[in-house]
Amino acid sequence: MNRVAVGSTNPVKVGATERVVAEHFEAEVTGVAVDSGVPEQPRGRQETVTGAENRAARALEAEPEAAYGVGIEGGVAALDERPGLYVIMWAAVSDGERVERGGGPTLRLPDDIAERVRVGEELGPVLDDLLDTDGIKKRAGAAGVLTGGAIDRESALTHAVAGAFGPFVTDRY
Repeated sequence: MNRVAVGSTNPVKVGATERVVAEHFEAEVTGVAVDSGVPEQPRGRQETVTGAENRAARALEAEPEAAYGVGIEGGVAALDERPGLYVIMWAAVSDGERVERGGGPTLRLPDDIAERVRVGEELGPVLDDLLDTDGIKKRAGAAGVLTGGAIDRESALTHAVAGAFGPFVTDRY
């Protein structure tokens, strides 16, 4: 049986990876605590993708018997010449030789939330404060809050992980 190491112990990130892996092969998915190498609140696509890549590589280092390392990172970014600040989601998958990447949904933040994040606050705690919750990023996440529950964080991250795993599970690359 294959092993897949996820560079996080967040149950939402592990769950998103389990959903993708289950579609392609039988594997044991394990979450491992690793440092992303980027700030707690990544800003911009480059920093967010780098965090995902670092998590994938460090997951493989932490679990050397794993066939794949998966890194998932959520960040915030401005879009060129578009108003607002957006939540972005990226994943990276590595087999130790190559790294592939995939993105998830991009959602505009409401202005009041965007302003708090722009001045340095992390999105998860801002949402917890506004919604009087604790640990929203381990449940519905910003994706669930901002889409009225149409999607949740796990399903949003599943798309990013699926995009990153694609080159490993199809013959199109």
